[in-house]
Amino acid sequence: MTRATTVRAVLAAAVLLVSVLITLTMSPRLGLDLQGGTRMVLQAKDSGTAKADRDSTDRTLEVLRKRIDALGVTEPTLTRSGEDRIIVELPDVQDPRKAADVIGKTAQLTFHVVRGPGSPAGDGLALPDEEGRTLALGPAEISGAGVKEASAAFDAQQGAGWSVSLDFHKDAGRDWTRLTGKAACHPVQDERRRVAIVLDDKVISSPQVSPTVACNTGLPSGSTRITGSFSADEARELALLIQGGALPVPVEIVEQRTVGPTLGAAAIDASARAALIGAALTALFITVVYRLFGALAAVALGAYGVISYAALVALGVTLTLPGLAGFVLAIGMAVDANVLVFERAREEHALRRGRTLHTSLTAGFRHAWSAVADSNVTTLIAAGLLFFLGSGPVKGFGVTLGIGVLASMFSALVIARALTETAARSRFVSDYRGVNGIASPGRVRTWIARRDPQLMRFPRRWLLISTVLIAVAVAGILVRGINLGVEFTGGRLVEYATSRPVDVESARTALAGAGFGDAEVTTAGAGDISVRTGDLDNDGEHALRAALAAEGGETTKVRDELIGPSLGDELRRNALIALAIAVLVQLGYLAIRFRWTFAVASVGALVHDVIILVGAFAWLGRTVDGIFLAALLTVIGYSVNDSVVVFDRVRELWAKARRQPLSEIANRAVLQTVPRTVNTGMGALFILVALAVLGGDSLADFALALLIGIVVGTYSSVMTAVPAALVLERSSKAPPPARGPRRKSRAGRRDLLDNGARV
Repeated sequence: MTRATTVRAVLAAAVLLVSVLITLTMSPRLGLDLQGGTRMVLQAKDSGTAKADRDSTDRTLEVLRKRIDALGVTEPTLTRSGEDRIIVELPDVQDPRKAADVIGKTAQLTFHVVRGPGSPAGDGLALPDEEGRTLALGPAEISGAGVKEASAAFDAQQGAGWSVSLDFHKDAGRDWTRLTGKAACHPVQDERRRVAIVLDDKVISSPQVSPTVACNTGLPSGSTRITGSFSADEARELALLIQGGALPVPVEIVEQRTVGPTLGAAAIDASARAALIGAALTALFITVVYRLFGALAAVALGAYGVISYAALVALGVTLTLPGLAGFVLAIGMAVDANVLVFERAREEHALRRGRTLHTSLTAGFRHAWSAVADSNVTTLIAAGLLFFLGSGPVKGFGVTLGIGVLASMFSALVIARALTETAARSRFVSDYRGVNGIASPGRVRTWIARRDPQLMRFPRRWLLISTVLIAVAVAGILVRGINLGVEFTGGRLVEYATSRPVDVESARTALAGAGFGDAEVTTAGAGDISVRTGDLDNDGEHALRAALAAEGGETTKVRDELIGPSLGDELRRNALIALAIAVLVQLGYLAIRFRWTFAVASVGALVHDVIILVGAFAWLGRTVDGIFLAALLTVIGYSVNDSVVVFDRVRELWAKARRQPLSEIANRAVLQTVPRTVNTGMGALFILVALAVLGGDSLADFALALLIGIVVGTYSSVMTAVPAALVLERSSKAPPPARGPRRKSRAGRRDLLDNGARV
């Protein structure tokens, strides 16, 4: 074993040991779509006295944190997003009405002197109190920002029952003493002896100053107690509202998502089954194709799973449903680097008959590095765009995909290399071609060498086929239209499970009778009912559920998504921006790494894939939402990945034979990379089929989009990108690439087996 192999083995063992320890000792942080709960996005608004900027939003967040902590929600999460948005996550909260009522109260909390019943005079106002009477109030003298602490307590010794204790900050405490001293100058039982506490233009409490308090003396801060016939809940709610104080700026709920715990548990189970079965099929496939080396790569694949999972846990990444799907998908993509290396090693071994198996394998790792790096960079670009331009769960998918790509490179270039190089030094493995899987060229390569098809002789024919496919997709978009989800249109989408089976027509009739005639009713999953409406608040959703329960018995909310119209417009606009940036970034990267003609051809194939995928979903009537956008950007990375591998081979072959027609060179490059394309595609398809079949309804559209995208992307990277590059090269005057090292050429079909070119 060489020193380099020893270093790789030690490094692999150390990383694996740490990963196993993290896996056994730390638990993943699950998103609300996996553990159940409610997620809200609040938009801060400008008010007459304050502007919704970063500072006021931060102060609003702290006020909301106090209010939510008083609700008793387990491990709530509040974070600022951008300048003026706040994301609130409430685990295990299935009915968001109470939470929305509490955290959404936007008016200033104020304390007033009561002037008596009836209409106010001067600069006062008239508001109903807690008993329904209209009170004339003086101007606000203390704001809610002056409240230091408010708490509910039960006084069992003096029999006072539940009460609310108040404490103010220093300046507000002096104002409180003055305010209560002024009220104490009126007779006992006089309405003017009251102090009104106002929130949301409603008097939430109007306690009377105790008879023991003298005129102009008042109550000192810290010793004020509001008593009355409070129940425990009433006292806690009053303390909560006072403690929460005033929001510096008003807030509006622009997004609200609720997921039932059963849906999250089912998604975890389904994804776990899909991951295990898909990974097992992928491992079996590469073992059959590459024999012993394939089996060692499968071991490295298992190590990849442990490393990437440990990285997610250690970094505290919130694992969402799309993120879980990204973790599963990355297993299939992790095979790509191993396939690139093994196919190149096969070529190296066939090129130089006297070369040892270990030398061929080392050369395979060395020469495949360029394609491995380029293809993984394009996928990392897609993952970065998902993180920076996506929202909510889509960000989690981008993080998971990015970590998966880095972990897959480590498993292929460190772990798999240490294992295979150690095995390659064994005489038994070297002597028996049927054992190692590298010494033989493989069935696909042998079949190609025997047939020698001339695929690139007429490139315009392939472009014509691609044009026809695009026309069919565009026709679907124009005829059927794109079924945008509520994420892009705004509105509300709610899914319910009923104890009795309810067909769509019966549900539609029941909802129409309850005043929801415009609701769009469809089936969702195993007999669930999906209801999509425009503007529907939480009280309206409660009434809608009651109407459905009258028809279907006990009705449980499985999923609830509310998107405000302004946010829907923004998300739709951001989706288009994300696609445009993805195209431009990939074009820029490819132009730097390759010729401009290759870059334009690759991006043309990329746009071809995007149009066909959107058109396919239009024809199928499937929903285009944020999860679809995640799949679309992933397909972009995958498509460019394939094009990079082919053009990397074209570049190298062309540099060695500058006078040979480019069409012949491109044809040979395509045929030499077909084994890698087929084997990598099969590895990804096993995972995606498992996700589509076993991943449940929540992942069905995601898996379907990726299945269509990968099949189309595999086709376009060869039959669209390469012909387009040939046409562009014929019309341009650019010279061939610089000459590479001279090498004695081989003639005929043997060149397909023997030419040492990068994969």
